[in-house]
Amino acid sequence: MKKDSPQKSQLTETHGDRTLGTPRLLTKSRFKLGMECPTKLFYTNKSEYPDQKKNNAFLKALAEGGFQVGELAHHRHSDCITVETLDYSESLNQTNELLKQKNVVIAEAAIKFRDLFIRVDLLVKTGNHLKLIEVKAKSYDPEKDREFKGRSGSISSKWLPYLHDVAFQRYVCSHAFPEYTVEASLLLADKTAECQTDNLNQKFHVSLNAKGRLSVNVSDTQGLKEESSTLLRLVSVDPICDELFGTPLDVLTGPAMLEERIWWMAENYHEDKKISPCHSSACKDCEFKASMEENAEGKKSGFRECWGPLLKHKEHPFDHPTVLSLWNYRDKDRLIQEGKVFMTQVEKSDIRLQGDDDPGHSPSERQWLQVCMAHDSTSSPWIDREGIKSELEALTYPLHFIDFETTRVAIPFTRGRRPYELVAFQFSHHTVDSEGRVEHKSQYLNARPGIFPNYEFVRALKGQLEHDQGSIFRYATHENSTLIEILEQLEADPEPPTDAPELMAFIREITETGKGKLPQWKGKRSMVDLCRLVKRYYYAAEMNGSNSIKQVLPAILNSSEYLQQRYSDAIYGAQGGVPSLNFLNQSWVRVRDEKIADPYKLLPPLFQDIESSESIAGLEDDIREGGAAMTAYARLQFEDLTPQRRKEIEAGLLRYCELDTLAMVMIFEAWREEID
Repeated sequence: MKKDSPQKSQLTETHGDRTLGTPRLLTKSRFKLGMECPTKLFYTNKSEYPDQKKNNAFLKALAEGGFQVGELAHHRHSDCITVETLDYSESLNQTNELLKQKNVVIAEAAIKFRDLFIRVDLLVKTGNHLKLIEVKAKSYDPEKDREFKGRSGSISSKWLPYLHDVAFQRYVCSHAFPEYTVEASLLLADKTAECQTDNLNQKFHVSLNAKGRLSVNVSDTQGLKEESSTLLRLVSVDPICDELFGTPLDVLTGPAMLEERIWWMAENYHEDKKISPCHSSACKDCEFKASMEENAEGKKSGFRECWGPLLKHKEHPFDHPTVLSLWNYRDKDRLIQEGKVFMTQVEKSDIRLQGDDDPGHSPSERQWLQVCMAHDSTSSPWIDREGIKSELEALTYPLHFIDFETTRVAIPFTRGRRPYELVAFQFSHHTVDSEGRVEHKSQYLNARPGIFPNYEFVRALKGQLEHDQGSIFRYATHENSTLIEILEQLEADPEPPTDAPELMAFIREITETGKGKLPQWKGKRSMVDLCRLVKRYYYAAEMNGSNSIKQVLPAILNSSEYLQQRYSDAIYGAQGGVPSLNFLNQSWVRVRDEKIADPYKLLPPLFQDIESSESIAGLEDDIREGGAAMTAYARLQFEDLTPQRRKEIEAGLLRYCELDTLAMVMIFEAWREEID
């Protein structure tokens, strides 16, 4: 391929290339999107196609401290100069002016080659050599991840998007500046490194600047260069970039070389041409799905446009379940390629039914049940009453229902902690006694900035659960794995708290280890997994193949007359009703569009009496899912908040977590009524 001349060419294109005015350039974010699905390049950045993931990367970076990692990376080089402007032409001009220096370190360097444009996290120029450094707030284990490859010898799928990203950048950089030698590296959070500074995370505070962009303000730079070298590991990726460009891509459209793929995407994006879709199981998570409200406003759905030809023989195609929602089924791509798009087209031979030794439905039997319910168009849930009865009769009262909120942040809170160590900051706790009385018994939230809360968290939980031998419910594996990880932190701590033996004994009593983990144990009071009971004994078509409690609760609420009668009145948090620590006179049964509304959508606004425009990056004001709870916690850690705002965020977190344990109670109550 003919290469343009280096800096001179880039400067000329800055003033003369019409794409800079439009601009229809394949940036690294668009390259990443196109590698996921090239058809998405037609939908992205168009107001008529709503993007449901538009803020996802931002929220993830905020929750995990990605912005702070980027700022910490800059402190590896005390003479780093940042290209601040977002304007294409200005950023290219500033970068080229800086590159006239013999030696320079540039953050956010702008580089363009024809229709390709990148902003490099860190670009280090030494003479005629360029070192391109891509900063990623991703945990890296020098032993396990050293080669970025799995056991088979191929590049690990979890690393592939990051490696494609940096390979694309090296390609653009080396073609824009062919007279330079170019090397590429990833700068990653080393999960084996120990922080040497207390309250390191508190040196980085986030805020919005006058232009509405998030900025990181550093209160104290002392020790940051040393911590950057300790916590962030520089990993050369040149050999693996060469491998990526020399090995055909395994894509649905057939084998293709990475360089060909880049220019194919760049050409189609530049001309605003839609690339024909390749239908696959990945389409389930497509972000270009317009909601009913957005459709009513005239917005378009990219997903509907892609899948319309497959479903055109149906009068209302998107109202019928497709194989995309088939639970835990790993052969969806084969079904789609065979033309089996609707659930009603799936045959028993496709499922390959196989039982197991556990009570209730095996995974494949559960899949076939989902298919059969789609065939029958039934709205009535399936419940294994005998199986549920057997499980509930084995319980010891009072029952305890617990839910945890946790996070993993890139920059540790205290000295001796590692990047992405678990931080358990909140729990909620409901009880049900032998007479069926429900109470929101207790809760815990430690949102104080810079505090490592894990030991206090377990201490508070132990104080609530140690007074009886009642059965403890969790939902899925999160609570169990969280406690085991805290146990490991206690065991490894060179200066453990004085009550560490008691805390560790308590954890072992209520947890169990998974298969293959040593040492093996199952505590005499090991928690009951309510999600496992859902998978084995219960299914409703309204769950759409999901076992998330946020799907199960609305489904069971719409089918249980008992729950509807019990919670239609405002008894929750009412005097003489169900005691609550965060709600007052709350009714959980509200009818909307002839269905009972999702209780999670009834949560009060997170910020009452505060304009939403004041919230960071226009975040939604409701906390409705774990990722949002992590983001809210991150705000409490990294943002300069007024006491009122901090109080409201904390109140929102407490309401959200309480609803999670109440949802568990409601599922239990509905089942208990079914078997009585």
